[in-house]
Amino acid sequence: MGESCPLGGGRDSGAALFPGELCSSPVFPEAEPRARAGAVSGLDAAFLGQDTKSVADVVVWGALFPVLQDEASLSNELQALRTWFQSMTLSEACRKAADSVLMPERLLEFKSYLQKQPPPCLAMERATSNEPEEEEASERALTEEEITAAADAWARGAAALPKPWHPQKPVLPVEGMRNVLITSALPYVNNVPHLGNIIGCVLSADTFARYCRLRNWNTLYVCGTDEYGTATETKAVEEGLTPREICDKYNAIHADIYRWFHISFDYFGRTTTPHQTAIAQDIFQRLLARGFLLQDTVEQLQCEGCQRFLADRFVEGICPFCSYEEARGDQCDKCGKLINAVELKKPQCKLCRGVPVVKPTQHLFLDLPKLEEQLEPWLERSWTTGDWTANARYITRSWIRDGLKPRCITRDLKWGTPVPLDGFRDKVFYVWFDAPIGYLSITANYTDQWERWWKNPQQVELYNFMAKDNVPFHSVIFPCSLLGADDNYTLVNHLIATEYLNYEDGKFSKSRGVGVFGDMAKDTGIPADIWRFYLLYLRPEGQDSAFSWSDLMLKNNSELLNNLGNFINRAGMFVCKFFGGIVPDMVLTADDKRLLARVTLELRQYHQLLEKVRIRDALRCILSISRHGNQYIQVNEPWKRIKGNEEDRQRAGTVTGVAVNMASLLAVMVQPYMPSVSVAIQGQLCIPPECFVLSPVFTCTLPPGHRVGVVSPLFQKLENDQIEALRKRFGGGQPEDLNVACQAKPTPPASDPVPAPASGSVVAPADPQLIQELTEQVAKQGNHVRQLKANKAEKAQVDSEVAKLLELKKQLALAEGKSPEILVPKGKRKK
Repeated sequence: MGESCPLGGGRDSGAALFPGELCSSPVFPEAEPRARAGAVSGLDAAFLGQDTKSVADVVVWGALFPVLQDEASLSNELQALRTWFQSMTLSEACRKAADSVLMPERLLEFKSYLQKQPPPCLAMERATSNEPEEEEASERALTEEEITAAADAWARGAAALPKPWHPQKPVLPVEGMRNVLITSALPYVNNVPHLGNIIGCVLSADTFARYCRLRNWNTLYVCGTDEYGTATETKAVEEGLTPREICDKYNAIHADIYRWFHISFDYFGRTTTPHQTAIAQDIFQRLLARGFLLQDTVEQLQCEGCQRFLADRFVEGICPFCSYEEARGDQCDKCGKLINAVELKKPQCKLCRGVPVVKPTQHLFLDLPKLEEQLEPWLERSWTTGDWTANARYITRSWIRDGLKPRCITRDLKWGTPVPLDGFRDKVFYVWFDAPIGYLSITANYTDQWERWWKNPQQVELYNFMAKDNVPFHSVIFPCSLLGADDNYTLVNHLIATEYLNYEDGKFSKSRGVGVFGDMAKDTGIPADIWRFYLLYLRPEGQDSAFSWSDLMLKNNSELLNNLGNFINRAGMFVCKFFGGIVPDMVLTADDKRLLARVTLELRQYHQLLEKVRIRDALRCILSISRHGNQYIQVNEPWKRIKGNEEDRQRAGTVTGVAVNMASLLAVMVQPYMPSVSVAIQGQLCIPPECFVLSPVFTCTLPPGHRVGVVSPLFQKLENDQIEALRKRFGGGQPEDLNVACQAKPTPPASDPVPAPASGSVVAPADPQLIQELTEQVAKQGNHVRQLKANKAEKAQVDSEVAKLLELKKQLALAEGKSPEILVPKGKRKK
């Protein structure tokens, strides 16, 4: 019943707000309007407070102004509302507000304030990104030119649409076309992605890739699993498999999850391939030849029994500050002091319990300071001509603000791309140097003509999708590697970064059973397209957002079932029930042409937003069109007119024909978001394949005489008991403070000569998964604390983050069966 009032926008109408305005339900269109309890009693009153204006009038007028400023769009049945609105608008206070704070640009500023993005910053980002000023399509008056143009486009029919483009395989750049190359951040192979990982990378990229294809842009979308590094070695030890077997196992899991979510990769690959070795080593050799690599000596602990240098998380010993006997190689759990592993007394290897020795080891560094003079002018060009999200720009600026430092690109590991240089052949490339090269090698596994994509910046536009913590490696380190290699590489034009998606009031945690992970979603009984819709509806574009079971139920039942699904089903059913399944003749009135113009504005805004990769906001345009459609049907009542005289029956035919064509347009617009639903609408309405393409105009694709198929509901209601069962199932059974984040790859501190791995301990006396997860969080938080100290952050901020670190370490000790009392720091810590 969510569309019971034409002004309701998908919400339950409750009591009528305005004298005399009582609304009926489009879900049951034949139902007569009924008075509800709580409706305004004074049907002849001029204002909400009866005879005089009140605060209530001002508040409601301000809320409705953006929707109702085009008063002519109100039907005659809403005369009381029209009169009240006009009276309020003519008052001096409201007139001033309409000319100032309620102007479209002021509304945008207020929106940005609510999103904790100050208007000056928003204005600056617009200036640098050439982003046009927005204006909500449903909030402004239509011009006669727009109405005439919409009617003309409608009359041209399918002839107004471009022919769909079907590229040959493999997809390669085409001269004269817009060639779009899309990547999503490569997921760690050893983790099962949760909903936050999915929306942050692959789903966002997939939605944009589908939109690009519907625009006839020549598009290639590649991704794959990131398979080298310490995390894979650790997982292999835990599961008693080789690193290769671990990669094979989890690559298949990732592929199955993305297939279920309908992610339309052109190729999904992996980084453990011969192409990866060849391309990474070539870039390395070119950097070496051009003087962009440095050597330096670093002291590390080496286990002679394991014949390997040990990452700090693989070492335990006596704390040099407080003598705690189980201090780790990065920090003491008791006193909280940060430690270099070589400072530990009586260190032990956690893999074999042998005694490691301190040995010097040589490492290679990317000379970022030397490359900075190439990086900065490139960034300025990319920011001027491309679309970078505000957080991507901010994070990048923060990295280069104080000058870049050399970055280590080698590790003392076995599982990785070998370093092709004498004296370093027992080392591998560090994952942050190696992993982004995976985009190139994965494309090379797709086609031997990969260089036409990756060494062709003149013809190719590159879009990178990721969560915000991956930004520095895509905006600074990887571009520096390619700039230094000097081989005409395609560099990122548009860097699209999301914030984080949380779970209910906490964080996703696989080991605690908290949150929905990719391999679990299909077992909920909720279709993949519903997951896609909801994740994209709350996509964290400007700030963190949170998954909520209650909100999922609300959005499914209101936006999908009662709004979008209700409109498309009614439009198709009217054709079947009243016109024998054949689209009737249409004689457009002035009101119909205004509707065509309004839909055209929504369609154009949809394009403007998606071209700027504002995926979440563009989804609102789809829902707005279906609301216009529901209101159009409700006002014109074709189920009544079909029983009237010839004029009424003709009007019923026109309304039905226009509505079913709106449904046909929605089938195409919704395809990037819900591809299976799009296919279902296409099948039910028998939409011709040549009409399945996006253009900037709304045209008649189902002309009179077109026969539709069997129409059936697109969505099912989610019941409260079903949702509560799922909430309980995925809520875990542990205290909330033990829920740990599993977002994306942690950012190592720039000051570390050999950054600590984002991997965990291999000792698992209790729950191995929990211990690994907590260990990763300890490493991540420890890195964060180091970075704050290196940047000389405020003491209060450092202390707060250290307290979080100690709490994580306490949880880790508990998970390992150790006493938590020893983790409480005593006295004031030394600086």
